[in-house]
Amino acid sequence: MSNRPLAAAGRSLPLLRAGLIAAIVVAGAAYPLAAYTGIGAKATAHAVEQKTDILRTALPAETSYLYAPDGKTILTMFYEEYRQYTKLSDMSPNIQQAIIAAEDNRFYQHHGVDPKGVARAFVANARSSGVSQGASTLTMQYVRLALRDSAKTPKEVQEATQQTSLRKVKEMRMALDVEKELTKDEILERYLNSAYFGHRAYGIYAASQIFFSKTPGTLTPVEAATLAGLVKSPSEYDPISSDQKDATGRRNYVLDKMAQLGYQSPDAVAAAKTEPIRTRVTNPPNDCSSVPSKYTTWGFYCDYLKNWWSAQPAFGENRLERMDKLRRGGYRIVLALDPKIQAAAENNVGAKDAVGSPFANGIVVAEPGTGRIKAMAVNRTYSLDLSENGPNSNPEAGPNVKANYPNTVAPLLGGGSLPGYQAGSTFKMFPMLAALDAGMTLSTTIDSPYRYQSAIYDGWAPSNASGAMTGRQTMWSGFGKSVNTFFVQLEERVGADKGVRLAEQLGLRWRTDVDRDHAAPDKANKWGAFTLGVSDATPLEMANAYAAVAAEGRYCEAMPVLSITNRDGTPTTYRTTSGIEREVAKPRCRQVVDADAARAATDAARCPTGDTPAKGSCGGWSTADSVRGTVGRPVAGKTGTTDSTRSAWFVGYTPELAAASFIADPDNPFNAVGDGQSQVPVGAVAQTLRDGLKGTPTRQFTPPSDRIVG
Repeated sequence: MSNRPLAAAGRSLPLLRAGLIAAIVVAGAAYPLAAYTGIGAKATAHAVEQKTDILRTALPAETSYLYAPDGKTILTMFYEEYRQYTKLSDMSPNIQQAIIAAEDNRFYQHHGVDPKGVARAFVANARSSGVSQGASTLTMQYVRLALRDSAKTPKEVQEATQQTSLRKVKEMRMALDVEKELTKDEILERYLNSAYFGHRAYGIYAASQIFFSKTPGTLTPVEAATLAGLVKSPSEYDPISSDQKDATGRRNYVLDKMAQLGYQSPDAVAAAKTEPIRTRVTNPPNDCSSVPSKYTTWGFYCDYLKNWWSAQPAFGENRLERMDKLRRGGYRIVLALDPKIQAAAENNVGAKDAVGSPFANGIVVAEPGTGRIKAMAVNRTYSLDLSENGPNSNPEAGPNVKANYPNTVAPLLGGGSLPGYQAGSTFKMFPMLAALDAGMTLSTTIDSPYRYQSAIYDGWAPSNASGAMTGRQTMWSGFGKSVNTFFVQLEERVGADKGVRLAEQLGLRWRTDVDRDHAAPDKANKWGAFTLGVSDATPLEMANAYAAVAAEGRYCEAMPVLSITNRDGTPTTYRTTSGIEREVAKPRCRQVVDADAARAATDAARCPTGDTPAKGSCGGWSTADSVRGTVGRPVAGKTGTTDSTRSAWFVGYTPELAAASFIADPDNPFNAVGDGQSQVPVGAVAQTLRDGLKGTPTRQFTPPSDRIVG
């Protein structure tokens, strides 16, 4: 797979390429045959030799398709040029004959350059003192299109299409060489897949779809002649936007040529010329904002797929190159989203808060053991139209700045550039895991006063949320009741930096200057407040981190796809740093913590949910004791709230699924959601796990060993 770097100038390549394609659709001036045989021949020889291989292997840009998990339902497409490569055998003979009639009557007689055509064009142009006729054969036109499509820089695009004598001479020389390498049918197939027909239709498949809503194999002679006539001047002969008189005249010209060449009988052509052009227009979707209305709530997942793609080295050396590959590479991408779980997530998020609320309530569901993201939902509509959005709740936002509701395309659930939201006590999982992985036991008992003054963290003195948390606590009861002073002391014993580094291994990233500063290697051991969740995190990160605990310490990178295949149907692969070739869509997993330590953490994490741990005691009460009854099967998890309940979280998991839900104001983090809404994420996760797992066998958590219980 090519990994060509994009220079700064190359950032404009897609726009420049598209502009030149639309403007240059036919060969320019015809030149005397002597130009090929004499002047310039030496100058072209070296350049031609260098590009022969390109012409032999070059394929035009092709649309990438995004499919639902069934692998059949198209959700949207990604393209710079809407095109789907089609074999000649899948095209109607009518379009093959029509394009020859319209562009190159002697296609099967010449060897790439037509001397008669060159001479005829030269005489006509001399008489008109200008350019009245071209001499480009289909082979020469293919050469130009192939060089354009394989261009790596704006300069190469210009060189492939500029109207100069030298370019024409090179084109002739290469056309002769191409005819030695490819058969006539191969050239015709490639040409029909490269030509521009107008209305964003590149290649015959796109043209058939856009103008007539059909495949190339079913084109009638009238339809084929209409499309073939467009190549000369897509805008002038456009039957949709332009005067149909010009389009009909051009179509009839092509039909007459088809009769002259014996492709159609004179009577059939005469009848066909009396028919009006009947278009049936299709506007192909492009990008995530074009997801069908039936699946419009999947827009946020589609956007996550794009952000994930842009970070994959398998598709290029930088974001620009990777997105160029997505829009030109002809990939077939099948999402990992599970429709049943997605529907459950949408129902249970939507039921908690209206789309028109400044408070975003979202949820992400991950699959332990694979990292595949099974659902992403938030009480927002994925749309670029912000005209009806409400007032922004951030007082520092200008009067013209719209709020993020009800419409937004911001990656509120993660996977993009937004830092996320303070996740509160859900972070207590990380120092607990680090302690267990370091050899401490679940029975570790710590006296936990209402307020604790830390000698290690420069006199910092955190307190508990309630006096009922005071007393001696174990990991079970400390986690179940969310005892701050227990976890600050546990963090002191294991080292705050151990929890920070473990969180990083489980996929968390620090996106604010404050968080990056605290997480720095020389400062992390002093980050006492880390265990209280003062750092920003996204639901995507938290769901996948807890999924690793559910998978007994095996972390898998978050993955939005089930499969990705190349245009030839082969799986898309990449080469690891150790030289092993792997499929891009294959789960990427590694053991991060000891399996027994992860089982122990899960045993403690059953306490917050009202579940019963396998080995210890939760101490009589917990912060989300309704979850076990709602889910109806073994479940673990953790609540989290921040100061003044500016945001609230719950992350829960079973052996099969892990889900993270939050509620916060994305526009204004100081706009507190309030204690009254702190249970909203709890209900969203519990009900989504219940509904998403309905009808599946109940699985049990594996108990921790006696050694780690203590």
